[in-house]
Amino acid sequence: MLSLIGIGLNDEKDITVKGLEKVKAADYVYLENYTSKLQCSLETLEKFYGKAVVPVEREFVEDGTILMSQAGYQNIVLLIIGDVFSATTHIALTMMAKEKHIDFEIINNASVMNAIGITGLELYKFGKTTSIPFHESNTAYDIIKSNKLLHTLCLLDLVPKENKFMEASEAIEKLEKSGFNMKTKVVVCAQLGSKNPTILYTEAKNIKPLNIFPQCLIIPGDLHFIEKEALEGYSK
Repeated sequence: MLSLIGIGLNDEKDITVKGLEKVKAADYVYLENYTSKLQCSLETLEKFYGKAVVPVEREFVEDGTILMSQAGYQNIVLLIIGDVFSATTHIALTMMAKEKHIDFEIINNASVMNAIGITGLELYKFGKTTSIPFHESNTAYDIIKSNKLLHTLCLLDLVPKENKFMEASEAIEKLEKSGFNMKTKVVVCAQLGSKNPTILYTEAKNIKPLNIFPQCLIIPGDLHFIEKEALEGYSK
């Protein structure tokens, strides 16, 4: 059995009761170590779960060979920061399991996709989500333009194994090179899901490095007056 378990956005206690039960019953527990960053250490996870947790990189998960082999006769857990399906890699893993007739189950959790609701922006008014990579690319700017009156969530690049995380200020600089208007008001969020998340609403030109991670950037579209009132509460 292969269990894909979302463990939320913040710390060891964000896992669901159902997810924790599966972890405690597992023969092996892996933690994908490439899509986001928890606000606790691996040691803290292991102590709370009562299990050894093995961090794995994208290549291990995308290949899937070891996971499928073990799941054929043991209880295998893959822990995923946020929700299971925030990354397409994990969808591909379920397809692989189906193809190989490996039993699997999904245990969902909160992700950045719904945690951004704290900003006051209505979730159903978001358009296509985009990513802003470390390398040069115009894709994010093109998607922001195509979303037009809809809000755009921009996920920022990261390489956790190198402790490398993109600042929203760097993301904005990249957008500016593509033609983004720096007088546009944006929303910067950091450490969503924690007790004290950081949320800033101001013109893009005012965004400075925060040095707290992970971060995301939102480009608001057409604002309902309630959305505007909510955002003003985060104005700087």
